[in-house]
Amino acid sequence: MPFPNNFLWGAASAAAQIEGAWDEDGKCPSIWDVAGEHIKNGQDCHIACDHYHLYKEDVELMKTLGLKSYRFSISWPRIMPEKGKVNPKGIAFYKNLIAELKNAGIEPLVTLYHWDMPLWVHQEGGWKSPKIIDYYFEYVKAVVESLSGDVRYWMTFNEPQIFILAAYMLGASAPFQHESMTAVTDHLRHMLLAHGRAVRLIRETATLTPVIGIAMASGAYIPDSQDEAGLLDAAQKSFETSVGEFGNSLFMDPIVLSLASPMLRSKLSAEDLKIISEPIDLIGVNVYQPSNPILDKEGYHADDRPKTMLDWVIDSRCLYWTIRQYYERYHLPIMVTENGMANPDIVGSDGQVHDGIRVQFLDDFLSGMKRAVEEGIPVLGYQHWAVMDNFEWCEGYGPRFGLIHVDYDTQKRTIKDSGWHYAEIIRTNGNKL
Repeated sequence: MPFPNNFLWGAASAAAQIEGAWDEDGKCPSIWDVAGEHIKNGQDCHIACDHYHLYKEDVELMKTLGLKSYRFSISWPRIMPEKGKVNPKGIAFYKNLIAELKNAGIEPLVTLYHWDMPLWVHQEGGWKSPKIIDYYFEYVKAVVESLSGDVRYWMTFNEPQIFILAAYMLGASAPFQHESMTAVTDHLRHMLLAHGRAVRLIRETATLTPVIGIAMASGAYIPDSQDEAGLLDAAQKSFETSVGEFGNSLFMDPIVLSLASPMLRSKLSAEDLKIISEPIDLIGVNVYQPSNPILDKEGYHADDRPKTMLDWVIDSRCLYWTIRQYYERYHLPIMVTENGMANPDIVGSDGQVHDGIRVQFLDDFLSGMKRAVEEGIPVLGYQHWAVMDNFEWCEGYGPRFGLIHVDYDTQKRTIKDSGWHYAEIIRTNGNKL
């Protein structure tokens, strides 16, 4: 069974990672604009890829690659720079970007929140405060009113595992807090309620019939064997161990099954779960590496496997198993909303970027996705992370994930070998995999 003709081959980005223009046209600072010493080498995201000014050139490059879709995020601080105020220049930027995409035949996939909380919202308590549920609702309302005549696909959030757990408990992401798990369960409740209310708002008010989901930092345990016992054991490790709960079921069980995972059973009421489980249309999975290195340190032998420059294990089997395990548990269509690898790519003496390791990565991971499609799992699309090199949060500008190389001094873009390779995969609708 080949990929369907309407399969959404695409690539992804996030506002804080590519836009720049951090204080232009009415935008207020985000929590990442003031991250300061938390970012390596004294770097910041104030200019990044300057996509705010170069979006037309960037969309033209996407068209050259043959992208069918482009997943990007809306900057909350660009839309609502202060409480109760919608910034018309922020709205105009995204209207113009979406018009450019549509003219190029590229479907816009909008993520409403990809970590760049307005600083004023943080100062009001951020995810600690129940006030954020209403603040987020008003922001989503402004975006949907303005953009839903041209946008069909919506993701409420990107990777709540990071912007709640890593950000408020581990201190590893903005706003870099160190709180107890007990305290953070309140933040989780606020985020889940904000999600449910946003889904209902989009469903009831969007101009185009919406397709709504959420993008998860998804982890899967690759089965030790593919007999029934091995498959059951892997699913249990992916969703019911502490690692599996933190990575998957803590969020998705309430959202899809209307069931609180163990960590939230004393926190979520029946009324909460009714709001949180507002029906969605798809699950976005962001897949980079399996959970085996954590859950099976002795048997998995991670040290013997290739790794990215961020020391993430490269094991292409994890994409297939994440798709399959998510579908078997939640029975919703899957969109691969992120998948990619960091590499120290450079422009060679011939003016090209020869990233053979990413070419191989694409072939291996996409072959796993093809297996899922052939087995009848409804996979709607694949958004490679990332469309271009960008600001990699606390790591700064060292790790390069893009299909397109960015010279941050000159803002020159160069399509990498992997970009041209992916373009051929798209042209043949995956038939060459």
